[in-house]
Amino acid sequence: MDTRLLRYFLAVVDAGSVHRAAEQLYVAQPSVSQALRALERDLGSLLFHRTGRRLVLTAAGRALIGPAREVMRGLDLARTTVAAVDGLLGGELVVATMPSQSVSPLTGMIAAFAARHPLVQLTVRGGRTPTDVQAMLATGDAELGLVATDLSAPASPELMCLDLETQRFALLAKDEAALPAGDPVHPADLAGHALIVGQRGTGMRRVADSIRLQAPDIRFAVEVEHREAVLPLVLTGVGVAIVPDSWESLARSAGAAVRALDCPDVLQVSLVYRSGRLSPAAAAFLESAQAVETPSV
Repeated sequence: MDTRLLRYFLAVVDAGSVHRAAEQLYVAQPSVSQALRALERDLGSLLFHRTGRRLVLTAAGRALIGPAREVMRGLDLARTTVAAVDGLLGGELVVATMPSQSVSPLTGMIAAFAARHPLVQLTVRGGRTPTDVQAMLATGDAELGLVATDLSAPASPELMCLDLETQRFALLAKDEAALPAGDPVHPADLAGHALIVGQRGTGMRRVADSIRLQAPDIRFAVEVEHREAVLPLVLTGVGVAIVPDSWESLARSAGAAVRALDCPDVLQVSLVYRSGRLSPAAAAFLESAQAVETPSV
């Protein structure tokens, strides 16, 4: 079977249409349509129902997605393994991460890896929740993932896991006057404060919801999807933010006040990856993560 046909098939699946797949592949649209028909002839089964301009996967098409991704991952692994015979002199590694963990520990991990393998290009892709990161690993959009989960969260049976660190939660404010007295701050002492919170499904939001149960007159001033907006919002005095304590160094350097939060919730930060053989770059990154204590920024 021509692997080009599988690559075109997956492009259509991911793009949602032949037209968008052709644009992403930098080929003419008829080339993609012809490839799909050739793949269907080769397999002896329809892969898409064609309704006007729309393509809808058949049962056979859905069944092909997983094996097709495995074939393409295998080819990529073969290429990178051969290329790395004389050392990691190039190549690319894609790491998916949740937003707060891109602040720390990912920054330190990348610094350690880049010092050892400066010619490998690293691409970092963002996922809002552990599920988002795991989905990128499942589809092959990333080879390694950095997630932060509640300690009680069940581990994914399809993924291997390297636990890196445990993060607690802290409060950020414009200045010391914007925070209650005491360190750590007790949740009940936040009564009357406006909070900057994360979206539902995040650790930041889970802790904020728990605090509001203890101090009902707390107000959620801003719900933030983009974590890069948290610190600017804090510094302009919009509210107090609840963040993992890995933000402390960055927040203090920006001039924010930081206090520990008296809260039992913690985040387990882990590097996750699919079982099976890793590319040389991913294996080297994993080895670096195991060998080096990642500093906070």
